[in-house]
Order: sequence, then structure tokens, then C-alpha cells
Amino acid sequence: MITIVAKLKAIEGKQDELKKSLTTMIAAVKANEPGVPVYSLHTANDDPTLFMFYEQYVDADAQKAHGTTDHMKAFGASLRGVLDGRPQIEAYTQIDGVS
Repeated sequence: MITIVAKLKAIEGKQDELKKSLTTMIAAVKANEPGVPVYSLHTANDDPTLFMFYEQYVDADAQKAHGTTDHMKAFGASLRGVLDGRPQIEAYTQIDGVS
């Protein structure tokens, strides 16, 4: 299982616009990507402009496919003018866990 942690920070005052783009992306992933069992959005408790995706992919092929979807391209375009800096993306490989 491949895990991605992606952090996105909204420009002050643009957090609702960013949240809308992020939740639209969740719906698209749920409808179109069976290789993504977990795609979970969070916001920081102490910073309403900071969002974090916790994503899990069944394998590297599913992760790669995610990056090439039409909804990912539309998502990227929707981020223009609302992000404060570039997203921070970290990749991990799961060792063990509880489901």
C-alpha cells in the first residue's frame, strides 16, 4: 500500500474556495478510482487555511494513474489563485496497520 500525505495551504480568505475544490476532488476519486481505498481530507485544528489529504493507493500503478486523470488536471487548474505556495507532498510505503 502506498500512502501520500499532501498539505495545501490556502491564501488567507480563500480557504472556502480551496475546500470546495478539495471536496470536488474527493467525489471524483470516489467515483472513478477503485485503486484508492482511502482519500481523506483534514484541516489543521489551529490553522483553517491548512488542509491535509491522507491518501492510500493499492499499488504504485494506482498512484500513477491518479496523477493522470482528467479530474486531477481539472483539480490542478482549480488551485490557481487560491494556494499560498506549492503543495507539500510526502510518499510512504505502509509496513503494518489496523483496518
